[in-house]
Amino acid sequence: MDPSGANRTFQPADYSVFASVLAISLGIGIYYARKGKANVQTTDSFLMADRAMSVIPVAMSLFASFISAVAILGITAEMYTYGTQFWLISFGFVALIPMTAHVYLPVFYNLKLSSIHEYLELRFNRPCRLIASACFIIQTLLSNAIILYAPCLALSVVTGLNKWIAVFAVGLVCIVYTSIGGMRAVMWTDVFQMLILLGGLVAILIRGSIDMEGFGNIWAIMQERGRTDVWDFNPDPRVRHTFWSLTIGGCFNWLAVYGVNQAIVQRALATSSLRQAQYALYANVPGFGVIMSILCLCGCVVFAEYKDCDPLQGGRITSGDQLLPLYVMDRLYYPGLPGLFTSCIFSGALSSISSGLNSLATVTLKDFVMPFCPSMPEEKAILGSKLIAVIYGALMIAFTFIAANLGGVLQVAMGLNGMLGGPVLAVFTLGLLYPSANSKGAIAGLLTSVIMTIWMGFGQRMLRPSTPQLPLSIAGCYTFNTTSDFETAMSNTGNYTNSMWTTVAPEVVVEEGGPLDDFYRVSYIWWTIFGLIVCTIVGLVVSFITGE
Repeated sequence: MDPSGANRTFQPADYSVFASVLAISLGIGIYYARKGKANVQTTDSFLMADRAMSVIPVAMSLFASFISAVAILGITAEMYTYGTQFWLISFGFVALIPMTAHVYLPVFYNLKLSSIHEYLELRFNRPCRLIASACFIIQTLLSNAIILYAPCLALSVVTGLNKWIAVFAVGLVCIVYTSIGGMRAVMWTDVFQMLILLGGLVAILIRGSIDMEGFGNIWAIMQERGRTDVWDFNPDPRVRHTFWSLTIGGCFNWLAVYGVNQAIVQRALATSSLRQAQYALYANVPGFGVIMSILCLCGCVVFAEYKDCDPLQGGRITSGDQLLPLYVMDRLYYPGLPGLFTSCIFSGALSSISSGLNSLATVTLKDFVMPFCPSMPEEKAILGSKLIAVIYGALMIAFTFIAANLGGVLQVAMGLNGMLGGPVLAVFTLGLLYPSANSKGAIAGLLTSVIMTIWMGFGQRMLRPSTPQLPLSIAGCYTFNTTSDFETAMSNTGNYTNSMWTTVAPEVVVEEGGPLDDFYRVSYIWWTIFGLIVCTIVGLVVSFITGE
């Protein structure tokens, strides 16, 4: 079989493997739905698994939240395009876990909260709670749309799957098992999907090691092409990635996720004790390091494969997020293996989306419905939460049309977390660490922070500052006089010539501009800290002036 990947699409074995994974995920949801009918079910059992989950499934579910399709596709593209520097964000993750486990989590756990935003009402007032909840809902809907759309797009290009059929099929499966099975279905499906995901990534590493005769050769190629220099200590916040932005900025980016994101914290709150919740968090530290290293190595494998024939410049793909699926179709062409990889990608998507839908149902029910209907019967509350999950699932699918125009998935997802997750982290931190902060200060700080971070994010998108990329080559492949897709290009129907030259991305010189240009150029990694600083300063100043 031609290893170029020309004209290669899914085979029956691949469809069988992919369909089996979706069917098992759906089956887990049906199982817990039937099990719930056999017992007396409450909103606490449906949304919080009766707060009786053990450490292992919670730890794996938390871990699965990181390994989304965005991480799998985005980090691989990051390694390919910019080198191994992004791995430094692992240091930031290690630092955030103690902060989460001993500062934020104990407060939420001891208050026995279902929606963590309820803390803001207890500490400040209801409007503050509702504003933070609204930020979370918008962020999660957009994030889920990105997580759903990204793998569908990437795989449609290299496998022939129609992206919108994939969007609806995967979205529907996720909606069904989340809405009928509740938190237990989400967590145990996460465990299953985590195993599938690891299996797919390990298969890529094994194949890459065989093709390149060991990881030593792969690393030598990365060094030869200047992709292993990670120690950039430039303090300029406009530089996309540096040691400081990835460690310090990365720490606060993850803190906004693990510390105050309902989808993550809700799973930790489902354990039977605070100590078990803390154990589950700490179990993520070695796991994160391992999976980040695996993803980085996958990116190195892909670069080693295409070091002299960049698929982007060659016209085989249109986005870096499609690199890993392309590699799989080129090299893992044994029956069933592309299907396993597809299952791996969609397992990451399903895990993140199901957690998001479950948390959206919890927040909406607890923050927006129950305060106005405090005497609602449990049966109606459970039915309401299921309907809410279905509605949000439909909105998520609709929002994929927006996600289609947002660009590279990794930076977009992390930037979105900075724009909306950062201000929410800030207002929680204001309440936890500053006794003098009052409700007026909290609302003023939160709103100002949201406005400023969104302004920064949209400003950067409008300015589109250039980012220097490392050299990429097409010296070892062919260029074509046609703009058709790579299957057509490889069909020998067009003329081609061997192009023995290398394209090097030019160094980008930051042009002098007005103060707003520098403001818009601030790296997306710093947005969370920026939102935290703005909210804290405004919140404390307004609190001092109003003097409650």
